[in-house]
Parts: sequence; structure tokens; C-alpha cells
Amino acid sequence: MTPAARHRLALILLWVTPALWSSNYLIARVADGRIAPHQLALGRWTLACALLLPWVGRTLWQQRAVLRAEAGRTLVLGALGMWICGAIVYMGGQGTTPVNIALIYAASPVAIALLDTRLSGQRMALTQRVGLICALAGVLLVISKGQPLSLLSVRPNPGDGWIALAAVSWTAYSLLLARWRSALAPLPRLAAIAAGGVVVLLPFTLLEAVLTPTPALGPQAWGLIVLAALLPGVFSYGAYALMMRELGPARSALVLYLAPLYGALLSWLLLGQPPQAYHAAGAALILPAIWLATRKPAPPAIGRPATDTSR
Repeated sequence: MTPAARHRLALILLWVTPALWSSNYLIARVADGRIAPHQLALGRWTLACALLLPWVGRTLWQQRAVLRAEAGRTLVLGALGMWICGAIVYMGGQGTTPVNIALIYAASPVAIALLDTRLSGQRMALTQRVGLICALAGVLLVISKGQPLSLLSVRPNPGDGWIALAAVSWTAYSLLLARWRSALAPLPRLAAIAAGGVVVLLPFTLLEAVLTPTPALGPQAWGLIVLAALLPGVFSYGAYALMMRELGPARSALVLYLAPLYGALLSWLLLGQPPQAYHAAGAALILPAIWLATRKPAPPAIGRPATDTSR
């Protein structure tokens, strides 16, 4: 695939990936009482590894020297992306509300964009800054159901701390995934990181089984594992890895702003709950903002050096 084709694919995935991630909210909601958080996360990423292995196994064997060299970083990324942003999110979802989760995660794209520009020594383009502000305003409008002042009455819940930890972890995962360049292609690297996540998850899953009562694994639990491994697992993380490589952390993180809109569409299709006027108002802010934040900046005038850069 040519570089131009990869870039076009990354831009398309920017709009598709949030739909895959939004399914994880429904999975987390249904999982409560059917499967323990660490069991679900471990099953999700173990199955993901098994599904990826036929496609990338030969490549990983041929590049086993690279795997050994990158083992430490792979474990760190697995802990951040598969343990904390997996099992810990499922734990937090049992003790807080969807509104609180969305509010906490809304800070992640802002943090990723600011830290990425600071660490790279670049300045965020004006279109990126405007797009970031508009997208944040749009997602807050959707979360507040068209009444932004109602956000002032939101009260912390026991699970908010876990969700905040997951939001920080996702910020770190996104930045490190982009900055720790790998000799592996996105799909083999995802398989390696998922395997690292399984290694980290295993002892915590055993500890969870010993210390807490866990429900027996029935057909519904296995179905949730399969769905979690495919939709918010292999497909979404693989797409995100490609976007990170082609678009950079700041732009790729914008997919989090689309999640509330996609969640509303999923509720309409699956639960028969039609979108409201505030969804349209939020979309009117978020969708143009994504376009602004991802478009290429205009070339500098002849004879004058560029001052703003955009990844």
C-alpha cells in the first residue's frame, strides 16, 4: 500500500473506529453480574491474540529479535492499553454513570494534543486548536443533553477514580505508541502488545478469582468475550495503531469525541431510542471540528517560513 493510500485509509478509519469503541460501553454494561472485569479483559485479549496469530505469527517469528529488543516497551504498552484501559474500565463502569465516564474521557484528547505538541516541540496549527475547542464543546453538549449548566450538578461516584486512571493511561498509551517507534508493522505490533497485556492481566485475574466472588462463565459471558475481542479489540486497536502512525496522537485522539454520537446511533438502532435535538446540535459542532483538525494546513507563502506545523 502506498503512503498516500495509507493516509486515506487512516482518515476513513477516523470515522469508523468510534463505532467499534462505542460497542465496549454496551459490553461493559451487559457484563456486570455475568463475568468479572479481569476475566472479561483476559478473555478478550487472549482471544484477540489467537485471532491475530494466523495472520502475523510468521512475521513475529521472523522478527523475534525485534520482539526481544522491544519486550520491555511492549509490556508497558500492554499494561496501559489492555489492563488499565481494559479491566480497570470494566471495574469503574460498575461504580459510576455513563455521563461521568464520558466527562472524564473528554479530557483525554485535549491532554494528548497538548502533551504531543509540547513533547514534539511543535506548535498546534490554528485549525487544530479551533477544531479541538469545537469538538470539546460539542461532546459536552451531547453529554449534558443540551443543558451545559447541568454538568455543574454532576456528583463524583466510587468508580470515577478508576475511570480517571484509565483516561490517564490512555493518554500515556497514545503518546508512547507514537513515540516508541517499532520495526514491526501495526498488526504484528498489536499482537505483541496484546500478548504483553495478557501477561500482565493473568496474575490480576487469578487474584480477582481468589479474593472476589466471580460468576460462572456461561454462554452470555463467552459471547461478551468474543464481541469484546473483535469489535473494541482487534478491529479498533488495529485501526487506532494505523491512525497513530499516519495521523499522529493529536488527530487520532479525536475519535473519542465521536463516541457519544455513535453511542446515540447505536441506542437508536439496537434499543429503539431515537436521537434528540441536542445530538444534532452536538454533531453540528463535532463533525466540522474533526474536519478542521485533520485537514492539512495551507502551504506557507513563498519566501516566508512556516510557523505553525501540524502532524
